[in-house]
Amino acid sequence: MTTWFRTYYEDEDLWLYFEADDEGWAVRHVEVRGAGSRPVTAASLAEVLHLRDHADLATMGRYERKYGVLAEGSLDGWRDRPHAAEISVEEFEHLWAGARQTLDASC
Repeated sequence: MTTWFRTYYEDEDLWLYFEADDEGWAVRHVEVRGAGSRPVTAASLAEVLHLRDHADLATMGRYERKYGVLAEGSLDGWRDRPHAAEISVEEFEHLWAGARQTLDASC
């Protein structure tokens, strides 16, 4: 079952939003920083796997500079993180679209 949730890293003033698959791995990952909620990451597992299988390291590097690095490993235990909460798919999609638009415009 897909889960959408958020956590917060107070030291970095960073909100992390995840779409996780039924095994608890990140499918998509958005990070926003600061009071203005400036997007810094909007990475997708499908895109990363496609680039890994069909592109070169330079292309992967450009992707990571533009969209950040997808969270790796299981996200189990996220409920124990500060300000952790499930969010709706609609909220995640709204954040995803806004982050992608901002990151696309910055390059």
